[in-house]
Amino acid sequence: MSVALIILSKAPVAGLAKTRLIPVLGAQGAADLAGQLLLHAVQQALQTPFEHLELCVSPEVAHPTFAQAQALAPGRLHWTAQGEGDLGARMHRALLRRLVHEPSVMLMGTDAPGLSADVLKAAARALDCNDAVFVPACDGGYALVGLRRPCPGLFEGMAWSTPQVMAETRLRARAAGFCWQELDPVFDIDEPTDLHHLPPDWPGRDLLLKAPATP
Repeated sequence: MSVALIILSKAPVAGLAKTRLIPVLGAQGAADLAGQLLLHAVQQALQTPFEHLELCVSPEVAHPTFAQAQALAPGRLHWTAQGEGDLGARMHRALLRRLVHEPSVMLMGTDAPGLSADVLKAAARALDCNDAVFVPACDGGYALVGLRRPCPGLFEGMAWSTPQVMAETRLRARAAGFCWQELDPVFDIDEPTDLHHLPPDWPGRDLLLKAPATP
């Protein structure tokens, strides 16, 4: 498929990653889960036929988990840095950089294990006949966006990490004259209650669900 897929990821550093899970998993436990989610996202991406796979990272490229991701498919996963700016600025910059080279570009985070290889391929097919594709998140945001042409208005001045993100995105896409498709929503793993939405075969899932609250 003539599609580029960008995985936007923050280094899973203890105390900085998955901070809303720290009360139940502890700082290192939350970071370890963030690392698992990152590697899962990369594994799903590697099961697709996309021509360009990219890991766009912040704030450091030297984290050991990034090296683990690279080792899953040496030479196939390209590396870039997210750079400065809010989430919208970093997302738009990453998409724009690849839209110069590919007719369709998708960008996903690492928080939603429901973004399987099959979902990624379905999203790419949706771009065959739409300007954009989204995989909404059950918390009101979205877990994946794909574009065939730039649209800065989708990313500028957005109140990220709020329940209104997807609703506001629809309004902006409509105002831009976009035709888009939405796939079934998926769960982000952000809050302690979200741990129940980890796949049944997730490594250590039972232990994560039984984790006591930390003082």
